[in-house]
Amino acid sequence: MRIATWNVNSIKQRLDHLATFVRSAEPDVLCLQELKCVDESFPRAEVEALGYNVVTHGQKTYNGVAILSKSPLEDVRRGLPGDESDEQARYLEGVLSTSAGVVRVASIYLPNGNPIGTQKFDYKLAWMDRLNAHARRLLALEESLILCGDYNVIPEPEDAANPGSWASDALFQPESRGKFRELLNLGFADALRACSDQPGLYSFWDYQAGAFQRNNGIRIDHLLLSPQAQDRLRSASIRKEVRGWDKPSDHVPVMVDLDIE
Repeated sequence: MRIATWNVNSIKQRLDHLATFVRSAEPDVLCLQELKCVDESFPRAEVEALGYNVVTHGQKTYNGVAILSKSPLEDVRRGLPGDESDEQARYLEGVLSTSAGVVRVASIYLPNGNPIGTQKFDYKLAWMDRLNAHARRLLALEESLILCGDYNVIPEPEDAANPGSWASDALFQPESRGKFRELLNLGFADALRACSDQPGLYSFWDYQAGAFQRNNGIRIDHLLLSPQAQDRLRSASIRKEVRGWDKPSDHVPVMVDLDIE
């Protein structure tokens, strides 16, 4: 089973890119972030024509997450539990039935949190606390669980080409990184780092100052695997070439292959 995650930075603007990517990579499941549209405006017919079932949790202009799956999704959850007043569309979860048992997948668009010292940063940290609490409950189910998405967290200095330039950014604050480590310490594995410690592996490059051409990037898009999913991990990869396409998202897809049929 191939599972991918991608912040498309507007599904309407990247629909052609989405079609090109899924035809070349053929993911069984694709988690999308930053749709920037309500559910009714999602190009469902076009995506279904590519061979996918579609579940969305959208929001006008901002945020929005989706899960595209070749198999039907069950037990769908829209929204992260823990705060009934939170209206931001940042979390979507569903279950696939396979010959190897249940596979649970979540699409996550974690808050950016900038600027630090504001309510936006407080919201980011509180959201991460809710995510960690929910993840702990999901781990108790002892399923193959994959938490996919744009975490807006640079885990370690080697995950940035120029760590010093991010010192005052919410993505690289000790608090953000600490809560990400708390999530890992529950028993999750960072799929990419479980497969490679190679430097220079990034999933985001700013649009400004030729960042992509100079590989001045950061790694903020992650797939975290429960112990049951870790046992089935075969490989992980970043589709860097997608950033070189015409009018791309500033993020690229990240993928894992699991021994699940």
